[in-house]
Amino acid sequence: MNDSTQQSPALLGDEAAALGAVHAGLSAAYGYPGTPSTEILEYLIAESEKNGAGGRQNPADNFIARWCTNEKTALEAALGVSFAGRRALVTMKHVGLNVASDPFINGALLGIKGGLVVAAADDPGMHSSQNEQDSRFYAAFALIPCLEPRNQQEAYDMTREAFEISETFHVPVLLRLTTRLSHARAAVRAGKPRGQNPVEKAGDKTRWMLLPAYARRNYGALIEKQKDIGEWSASHPANRLELPPADGAAKHDLAVITSGLGGNYYEENLADFLAQRGGRAPARLHIGAYPLPLESIRRLCAASEKVLVLEEGQPFIEERLRGLLPGSTGIAGKLAGFDGGPGPVIRQGELDPDNVRRALGLAPRPSVLDAAGVLDGGAAGLKPEELPGRPPQLCAGCPHADSYEAIKKAAAELDPRPGHPDVAICSDIGCYSLGAAPPLSTPESIVCMGASVGMAKGAADAGIKYSLAVIGDSTFLHSGLTGLIDAVSAGVPMTLIILDNSIVAMTGCQPTMIPSEKLRNLILGCGADPEHFLELEAKKQFLEENCAKLKKEIEYRGLSVVIFRRECLEAARKRRRNKE
Repeated sequence: MNDSTQQSPALLGDEAAALGAVHAGLSAAYGYPGTPSTEILEYLIAESEKNGAGGRQNPADNFIARWCTNEKTALEAALGVSFAGRRALVTMKHVGLNVASDPFINGALLGIKGGLVVAAADDPGMHSSQNEQDSRFYAAFALIPCLEPRNQQEAYDMTREAFEISETFHVPVLLRLTTRLSHARAAVRAGKPRGQNPVEKAGDKTRWMLLPAYARRNYGALIEKQKDIGEWSASHPANRLELPPADGAAKHDLAVITSGLGGNYYEENLADFLAQRGGRAPARLHIGAYPLPLESIRRLCAASEKVLVLEEGQPFIEERLRGLLPGSTGIAGKLAGFDGGPGPVIRQGELDPDNVRRALGLAPRPSVLDAAGVLDGGAAGLKPEELPGRPPQLCAGCPHADSYEAIKKAAAELDPRPGHPDVAICSDIGCYSLGAAPPLSTPESIVCMGASVGMAKGAADAGIKYSLAVIGDSTFLHSGLTGLIDAVSAGVPMTLIILDNSIVAMTGCQPTMIPSEKLRNLILGCGADPEHFLELEAKKQFLEENCAKLKKEIEYRGLSVVIFRRECLEAARKRRRNKE
């Protein structure tokens, strides 16, 4: 870290990581929007546009920041920047790393020249995601370093450091963020910005060609790096080992291993925990850099009878401990307790100070409930568990609601039986997913980006008479296009329905990669029949007309494509505000 520092305004964890990348000499940033990672690239795009207008004294310090069609294309663009010797950042949410996994895993075998950092924001608790996967497993699988900040300052510092590590070991580096850090604010001490790398193409082209002969050599080189990467992790200041005296006993009765936000929540309860233990401090290791610091883990566990693991996400550390330690060492965490019963740490959802408190064996903190269990001062007299849920819904007047009304009506007319067994409605990831909730209750499957198209094809192949894929315009470009090509090639009887609201709405109204008016040429260029390509205006007054036209295309015994089009209301408001 440079010794010349300045206090920044309060930044989101995402923004702190973005600023760290800028100050590390960033040349280009790419990504696909996905909560909780979206604000990283939004910050960089705003800074890039400001700098492009003369915000930087030296034009050479300007950088590129752009949304891409999907996470795979974003990471591949970043590889090109690294090949040219310059520094690149890629942003995505945890499930986006699945999409980018091909270049991500293979990128570890390349001769990374300019620093390449992949910022993946995990979403424990599934606030806006379809699973809780933990990106640390990807870093371990790829045999590359991973940094896991626990606060906004570390998000800034570790992002800067990640570029240096990448150029030292010539591998990508994963920066793992989580929802609470990404979306919480704190002031950050920013260091002196570093200039960008010059353009200097990679010299040994065989390091960048994964033909089998070169790939075998490169993989051998990656294996050889593991010793040095392990030594770097072992000495990293984020991996802090605390071994206080064991008060005359041969071993500590307890050791605690924390990582990421688990360290914050542990320390928030530490005063009460020490008081309960009569002031005896347990041994402790906090892990913020991976691969795991094995020697520190062995020292900690050799000096302790039991180990409690507090980690945000999946039991990544705990699983490895169970393979590292002798059977006589008690281990508790998400998988099991010390007595072999259920783990004291929640397996599903986010860590927080209260569930970490329970894992430490502490009594619940006093609440604002009175003796009767009613919120003090609450006129309604409701207990927290009695408060009504507020599930997310489509915005009032959303065009998707009008589209779904037509789809729902068509399905009922094609097969009026309960559940419409002759009709399959496969939907996708996006704000239109909310059409699965009452009162619309229309989609029957929602799996991952682009899956609606492939699933509709498979359902048609399996014999379902009327098979529909419902997908948004941005999701179609992200990963539905290849499914369309499969459907065209097979001539399968299905209907692809694109809900085109001209924007990436669910993540905050980012632009789509191509404008709506170009979708027609793109789809027809893939081989769709122009006689069965239909564009409809998604408005309530056209419900009967739209339903009749849609039903006709669904009944066609081949591939048909229908676009329901109307601009997102929030995007329209945003566009008007920008013009004012």
